[in-house]
Amino acid sequence: MWITPEEVLLANALWVSERANPYFILQRRKGHGRGGGITGLLVGTLDVVLDSSARVAPYRILHQTGESQIFWNIACGSSRKEITEHWEWLETNLLQTLSIFDNDDDITTFVKGKIQGIIAEENKSGKPQEDEDPGKFREAELKMRKLFGMPEEEKLVNYYPCSYWKGRVPRQGWIYLSVNHLCFYSFLLGKEVSLVVQWTDVTQLDKNATLVFPESIRVSTRGTEHFFSMFLNINETFKLMEQLANIAMRQLLDNESFAADRSLPKPCKTLKNVSALKRDLDARAKNERYRALFRLTQDERLDGHTDCTLWTPFAKMHVVGQMFVSNNYICFASREEDLCQLIIPLREVTIVEKADSSSVLPSPLSISTKNKMTFLFANLKDRDFLVQRISDFLQRTPDRPCGLNSQSENPSPSTPPSLPSSPPVLGLGEMPHNQHYSPSLPTAKQGLLRIYHQDVPEELGPKMTREKMKEESWNIHFFEYGRGVCMYRTSKTRELVLNGIPESLRGELWLLFSGAQNEMATHPGYYGSLVEQAMGKCTLATEEIERDLHRSMPEHHAFQNEMGIAALRRVLTAYAYRNPGIGYCQAMNIVTSVLLLYCTEEEAFWLLVALCERMLPDYYNTRVVGALVDQGVFEELTRECLPLLYERMQELGVISTISLSWFLTLFLSVMPFDSAVLLVDCFFYEGIKVIFQVSLAVLHANMDQLLSCSDEGEAMTILGRYLDNVVNKQTVSPPIPHLHALLTSGNNPPPEIDAFELIKASYEKFGSLRADVIEQMRFKQRLKVIQSLEDTAKRSVVRAIMTDSAFTIEELEELFVLFKAKHIMSCYWGASSTAAERHDPSLPYLEQYRIDCGQFVQLFSALAPWSCGLHTNTLSSRLFRLLDQNKDSLINFKEFVTGLSGMYHGDMTEKLKLLYKLHLPPALCPEEAESALEATQFFTDDDLSPDPPFLSHLDFLAQEVTSGEELKEAGDTSAAGDTDDKKEEKPKDYKYYLRMWAKEKEPKKESIKDLPRMNQEQFIEMCKTLYNMFSEDPMEQELYHGIATVASLLLRIGEVGKKFTNNGGKKAEAQLPSTIDTLQPEREDLSGEGGSGQSLVSKALAEAQLETPPPTAAGSDEEAKDDTSVSSYSVVSAGSLQCEDIADDTVLIGCMSGVGSDGVDRRRGSAPDADWSITFEQVLASFLTETSLVDYFEKKHDIQRKIMACKSLRAVERQTSTSSDHDFSLTTQ
Repeated sequence: MWITPEEVLLANALWVSERANPYFILQRRKGHGRGGGITGLLVGTLDVVLDSSARVAPYRILHQTGESQIFWNIACGSSRKEITEHWEWLETNLLQTLSIFDNDDDITTFVKGKIQGIIAEENKSGKPQEDEDPGKFREAELKMRKLFGMPEEEKLVNYYPCSYWKGRVPRQGWIYLSVNHLCFYSFLLGKEVSLVVQWTDVTQLDKNATLVFPESIRVSTRGTEHFFSMFLNINETFKLMEQLANIAMRQLLDNESFAADRSLPKPCKTLKNVSALKRDLDARAKNERYRALFRLTQDERLDGHTDCTLWTPFAKMHVVGQMFVSNNYICFASREEDLCQLIIPLREVTIVEKADSSSVLPSPLSISTKNKMTFLFANLKDRDFLVQRISDFLQRTPDRPCGLNSQSENPSPSTPPSLPSSPPVLGLGEMPHNQHYSPSLPTAKQGLLRIYHQDVPEELGPKMTREKMKEESWNIHFFEYGRGVCMYRTSKTRELVLNGIPESLRGELWLLFSGAQNEMATHPGYYGSLVEQAMGKCTLATEEIERDLHRSMPEHHAFQNEMGIAALRRVLTAYAYRNPGIGYCQAMNIVTSVLLLYCTEEEAFWLLVALCERMLPDYYNTRVVGALVDQGVFEELTRECLPLLYERMQELGVISTISLSWFLTLFLSVMPFDSAVLLVDCFFYEGIKVIFQVSLAVLHANMDQLLSCSDEGEAMTILGRYLDNVVNKQTVSPPIPHLHALLTSGNNPPPEIDAFELIKASYEKFGSLRADVIEQMRFKQRLKVIQSLEDTAKRSVVRAIMTDSAFTIEELEELFVLFKAKHIMSCYWGASSTAAERHDPSLPYLEQYRIDCGQFVQLFSALAPWSCGLHTNTLSSRLFRLLDQNKDSLINFKEFVTGLSGMYHGDMTEKLKLLYKLHLPPALCPEEAESALEATQFFTDDDLSPDPPFLSHLDFLAQEVTSGEELKEAGDTSAAGDTDDKKEEKPKDYKYYLRMWAKEKEPKKESIKDLPRMNQEQFIEMCKTLYNMFSEDPMEQELYHGIATVASLLLRIGEVGKKFTNNGGKKAEAQLPSTIDTLQPEREDLSGEGGSGQSLVSKALAEAQLETPPPTAAGSDEEAKDDTSVSSYSVVSAGSLQCEDIADDTVLIGCMSGVGSDGVDRRRGSAPDADWSITFEQVLASFLTETSLVDYFEKKHDIQRKIMACKSLRAVERQTSTSSDHDFSLTTQ
């Protein structure tokens, strides 16, 4: 690219001049291209180690004048092609102009001005890529694509210098982190190291420090481990690796990350050469931490944060912390954890004003809300800018008056595209007919517990008094700290939660702490509209919901009648409709039924949204990935906190069995309801760490018994009985029998455990758990879990098809890896979203990955044993159409293996049958069938006599008569059949229908007699395919002789069959012997030395194009025959052995064969003979007569060699792209 002219004092240091003229010099840096010796090796090594190649491109153009020792660098290039274009432009446009100048200084001034003008013009309109991301990052991106053969769609995020440990030797180089790959390149003293790892293949990512690898990063895949060390900033590098690996794992789970990948910003103008993608990923990480800290919705975007102080009226002090501003909220978090946290929705803000500064209170900012609360921030660094940003956000925030709220303008990200972000709210007089949900329903006004609340018995008097005291404590807290979303959240709030939330406030506080209240406030009427759209639709999710409705807390009287069941049905169905990616999962019914006890339907719905989409991510999808991840985290925590017990539990295999139900239902299914709901209180306030703490506390409390147990069943019984006896002695609700406890209590039930004591013990022993540490552990486990699920999917697919395939299990697994990699690669490199859309994780494993025709052609070319040269792509496209039975232009892995299996493991009959079917519809397109005849028609259309059209009309009439007779016969047959059916019609019993259904389900075995006949056009195409298949075989000549023999025999069989099919007159019968006599000498000549395989094939194809000519003089017949033989031999032997040539040969032979010795065209027509046809049995029988063909099709092939070649194909491509530049030589002009 053109660069701003820079002075160069030493023009030849480390550079080699390749071109020169009086004004310019083109130079190549030593170490690039061929040669260079020791100096070149040293320079190449320095370029990699010190990254001088990122600042100094391998090619440059210098401007020089006269005998001046000063040179000016005016252009540089990363490839020879690029620099050559600049050189040619200079020679074409400037050389003649510069010769006019007399003064060298004027020449230099003119050249510099011209180059600067070109750069200015490019910046204005020309090349946004070069202007948008300048400097060494752009050079590094180009270098990455060149070194590793990456397409333009692959986006580089960042690159770092580091060492890659290959064996015991560190190789200093550069690691390139792109959206989909980790790449490393090193060039040291002539030795090149190149590594490419897909993020989707990473199974473990660790940052560790050992004696062997000091402060290194370990990247593990299924087969290998890679160690990288000597990073300048290892923490930044590792965090970026984590993010990219996390995106890749999401791609394996769903399609959202493919869409997110396409939504990444294009490179924009950068500072300090930092990638725009890197900045975007950093922003994403900050957004995720911000949303998790304050429980905000997924569409919230952090605008910025700043240090400040907040006046806390309850403590009469200024608390140091940070203010966060986003598009809908102002939040505050104290520097000291749990001291103070604040969330102010902008919809609640009424006044934002700057107060007067003082030495005590510098740069204060006052924010007032609708509920008469005022918050005072101070010590703001850039208060004016902050106020302006808040003002901008407030202007975009819709005004929400009290009472009936207006429609939300902030769509929910998880809302399906078919749904409005906030459905319109119905007015009071607009009650629709057949409404499933209305505000007048009892469950729309209050929770089920209040509806079914019975009079408190006398013995509950002391408990009720304690409940009233709890309510009073919370009322005092509301008075001091505020109530609602703007409440100050402090350590005092946590204490009250741990002591138990009173039942009257439970629903309100769950909404507040989970963040569901904000979502409900910004989407008024959404739930009601969703219910109306969802109810009445029958889906797999609704069927599962109906099946589980009566299993949801059946022991509670609220769900022993239709009111509770109907409310549960509406909430679950509405959520399944909102989020079809999750739909419905078992355990959602248990959690939702508890939510409905304390909340209205709409509140329970938004709490379920918060649980499934934010607080328990991926817990309730089809593969419960989130629960499996947290199960792995729990095992790791057990190993760290209870090492002795961990070893014993691993031996018994108990942890993975017990913990899944604990996490999925938040202990609601394994503890008495009144006790488990206390854990739910803490969960909504603290998050998942509470569940981990309590789980560890349960194991710790039973450690002695678990260490002494003998098997898994005993361990599960111990834990089950312990949890059954965790009681809430302060509850005011009537006791609810716990079904599990009734079944496992035994004769001597263990002592009761106070739920409050259990929670208190969990905080005392394991309260040091931090949310950020849990997230870090979740990341590690997510890699393991998802890769484990992928391995399970692979094994399931292999098991499903291994009985239908002759490949070994290992071969099938290798093929599946290649098949899946091809699919995923198309997803993130495809220009459209079709590839991502076809990956549906909810489908069975066998259907999840599918490839289109282009990807199938690539795999077929690399793996198929039938190599046909340039004809391979055509053959693979036909096989794709044959395998694509449902015509959706996609094939799954089973169909893919079916095609390969026939080629590798079928006997000769199976292989020939496949080859035969590849030249019949639907595999053979009409366009392909006609392609072999286009040239023939070009030569003959002008010379046709008026007879053929007349004949064609007669043929058409004959066809009409024939088809009419066939239709009549068919009609008569069906009519007779109908009459018989009416006579014999009897009521069918169920056994008859079962037999018919079983018969329909049975796979129909295709016999060779079921295959349709092959016409002349299709036979020509098959001969072309065979010709190309044999062209690269060691037994090439023998195979040519064999196929020529078979082709000639089949042509005669088709001719003979045509005579019987047409029922011709005496003329046809008279011509038949002469036809056979004419063909007989050719059969005898096949084994002679005078003919060649190529000429015989061409001759056979020529006969396929022509009608039998009328008898002529013997001399002219021989002359025409000789001309044909000579022309076919000369053309085929002179040309290359390709299918295109065979078509040309056919045309030439056809033209010459149809011309007599007098030069008169004697052909009756060049169109293929429509009556000519052969059957598969005839093809098979003919092939069996030739030993060479039998040996070819019976030969076994090893697919393992092809698989290994396919795996190394990408490395070969990278080497080719790297070395191609070295082979290019420029001539000096």
